Amino acid sequence: MSKKQIFYLVLFASITILSSSFTTFRTELLPMYNTSEKTGEYTVPTEIEVGQKFFNIPFAGKTFVGFQQSLGARESLCIYDKVNTLGYLGKYQFGSDRLQALGIKDKENFLENRSLQEKAFIANLALNKWELRKEIANYSGKTVAGIPITESGILAAAHLGGVGSVKKFFKTNGNRKFKDGYGTSITEYLKQFGGYNTSFIEANKKAKAHQYVY
Repeated sequence: MSKKQIFYLVLFASITILSSSFTTFRTELLPMYNTSEKTGEYTVPTEIEVGQKFFNIPFAGKTFVGFQQSLGARESLCIYDKVNTLGYLGKYQFGSDRLQALGIKDKENFLENRSLQEKAFIANLALNKWELRKEIANYSGKTVAGIPITESGILAAAHLGGVGSVKKFFKTNGNRKFKDGYGTSITEYLKQFGGYNTSFIEANKKAKAHQYVY
């Protein structure tokens, strides 16, 4: 056998071995991720559906997980142990007074406990939803000061500026616009966080963080 024949034989064998080492890619559609070809809309699973409690990146979509992560990203870049220059704490930047109202007294433990922070967030939504139940019922689906009003937008605005500032906003037909210590207006939150699914949050006059499971 000539050197040329040996070369081509070795080359053919090498190609055969390399080809056999690659597996065929298979496309698999996971039922928890749904797309609609007609509408171009996408939905993502909730934390319950995927059995996962914490996500390192913000979720897209208008699910409750999307609401959690988007608001957390706006407040602190989702940094659980963050304390800002005004003394607000955690992923959702709670003040000390609000934490006490939710039954949390140990701030150091709060900063170190991701689960407790998420429970506090849900409890705060439940409490705000009860305190703003009339505003949610009367204004959801309407436009105030050029802003489409939704339940999630109202709850986000209350998270930023408190229940009182949201009530004043509606009573004055949008003329009273509260701003926090950094100049952020509740109107920004009404817009940015509108349209998320917060329907499963039940209004609770006596909501405390320890009542919730996360």
